[in-house]
Amino acid sequence: MNFVKRAGLSLGGRRSRTAALLGVFVVICTLLLGGFLLQGASARQQADAQRAVGVDVTVGRKGLTADLADRLDVPGLVHRYTSELPVRAVPRGFAPLTSRAPKPGGTRDSRRDGESDTRGAGDAGGQRESGSLAVHGVRDLGLLLPFSYGSTRITSGRGITPDDADVAVIERRLAGRNHLAVGDTVRMRSADGTRTATLRIVGVFRDPADDPARRVPPQELPGNLLYVPMATARRLGTGTATVDRAVYRIGSPDRAERLHAEAERVLGTGGFDFTVNDKAYRDQVRPIQRVGAFALLIVQVIALAGALILSLLVTLQIRERRGELGVLLSLGEKKWKLVGQHAVEVAAVALPAVALAALAGVFAGQRAADTFLDHRDDTHSTGEGTDSGPVIAPPTVRVGPADVGKVAGIGLGISLVATVVPGIGILRLHPRSLLVDTD
Repeated sequence: MNFVKRAGLSLGGRRSRTAALLGVFVVICTLLLGGFLLQGASARQQADAQRAVGVDVTVGRKGLTADLADRLDVPGLVHRYTSELPVRAVPRGFAPLTSRAPKPGGTRDSRRDGESDTRGAGDAGGQRESGSLAVHGVRDLGLLLPFSYGSTRITSGRGITPDDADVAVIERRLAGRNHLAVGDTVRMRSADGTRTATLRIVGVFRDPADDPARRVPPQELPGNLLYVPMATARRLGTGTATVDRAVYRIGSPDRAERLHAEAERVLGTGGFDFTVNDKAYRDQVRPIQRVGAFALLIVQVIALAGALILSLLVTLQIRERRGELGVLLSLGEKKWKLVGQHAVEVAAVALPAVALAALAGVFAGQRAADTFLDHRDDTHSTGEGTDSGPVIAPPTVRVGPADVGKVAGIGLGISLVATVVPGIGILRLHPRSLLVDTD
């Protein structure tokens, strides 16, 4: 009789043992598939976290211009970047804040807090004409470190993006003093009085810094700080437009070396500051990487344990069927066919087990991913008005043909190992010794 047919008859005749073997295989295949699904989900979430969080690299140099900063925006390496151009400006139609500290000599300003010289635009005297507003031109406000890491945050509206033009984000103390809100319009003039800008307020931010205890010029008060697009700052600025610093967001810390090499090519081999801040990356991405490593460990341990468990079960079945083996050998059946019969029996159980594991993965895979990969970073903030920072949601888990194929391959490999190893004992048996042992 063909050994494949005998394997089918044996499975049907020993239903309880077949059900037990199927149950063990289902557990093994389900755990294997769960490991693969968790591994794939963690890899996708890690890529999402690298794009959303990344590593911030700050580049600074004396004489750094916006054009030089733009040249460091290397495609495929830098995800987002911004530069910061500080200029001075004169308010038109609204009043800057003034220091509440006493003047030298112990006297206080006779005007109320926040009041300033309200003379007309054509008056060349007073603090307003020296530029009582600190205006910083930015390309992407969310990348500035105070906003990126939560010390400063948007309380109303939004930040400045690379597509914005003629907009402003102002500090809440200046907005409160002049009853300004998101959607209002403000006007300001360059410090030399030659250029003007009309800006729409798109956001209000909160700077946690208190006013200095000593008396300082208005432009040094944290409440008199405004953020505008880079083009607006260039229009309001006077003299050479040099930026304080530029911040670049890259995918991972190991890419910082490539950006440093590019900075040396563009800026020269020395004379610039290069600071890597990967705290948010460590907080967000490292736990995801640990989940991926844990999933790989699950796959390896389950594959090894499954092979051992099934080898033990097949060995016990062979011991119970020594009489059957002796009869078949006495009838002239080849030993390799006996081993092949056991291999077919185990493989025939493995295939439906893979199908049942795939069905379990469809229903339980997403719940497992939500449990292991639901990670919120409370230290990293995008500056969009939240305290908690960006949430990297667990990715959608899909049971794909590749995952099922890997499970099926490992399952068949386990079944092969589980039958070949005990089958070595069959190759050493003789019909007479088997029949004598069963008498």
